[in-house]
Amino acid sequence: MLNKKNLIILLIGSFIIFLIFLLKNNYKNLEVGNNMSNKSIEEIKEYVLNISSYQAKISVTVNSNKNTNKYIISQKYISPNKSKQTILEPSNVGGIEIINDGTKLIVNNSKLNLNKIYENYEYVVNNCICLESFIADYKENNGNIYEKEGKIILETNTRNQNNYTFSKKLYIDKNTGNIEELLVEDINEKNLVYILYNEIRINELKENDVLAFRITEKNAKFS
Repeated sequence: MLNKKNLIILLIGSFIIFLIFLLKNNYKNLEVGNNMSNKSIEEIKEYVLNISSYQAKISVTVNSNKNTNKYIISQKYISPNKSKQTILEPSNVGGIEIINDGTKLIVNNSKLNLNKIYENYEYVVNNCICLESFIADYKENNGNIYEKEGKIILETNTRNQNNYTFSKKLYIDKNTGNIEELLVEDINEKNLVYILYNEIRINELKENDVLAFRITEKNAKFS
């Protein structure tokens, strides 16, 4: 029969074993939750190329021959072809929505006429600044992947008649697997569009989460 001293030692030992077990399990769960940390280049590439949905808040800088324009934009995307972009800043174009509901492209609540939008906001209206566009180009053109200065870079060249979007580079933090930047350059390596991902959440959206895809025809500006 155990005396009081031995019983205390047994209880303390059991508690220590339980604590070690608990800490090990919590550490494993932490690793699973952050499952893109310290992955290989190929694992990160497969993760990016198989993104099925995302929502992001991005800073966009567009350089033209005449000037430089900056925007803050909210993006939502659900595979295979539904997306929404909302311009948050600058205030004079804030609230403009560019929506692809899977069958048509819509400009909603626009303060500008259609021709003016194409003339001044070409890169915002087309899908050049969308992550899904980069992924499609990368797959179609058998893009390259390499590591440089702590970043994993996916690069694709769109070798067609449009020299203004000749090269696209997606920058990913090697240690965390976080998508950080997207750079679009012309054939002369001039920076046309620079995108900084201030916030991005991957594979969390469901189709029913994006109410903006339910657009009435009275709001449709073009199709």
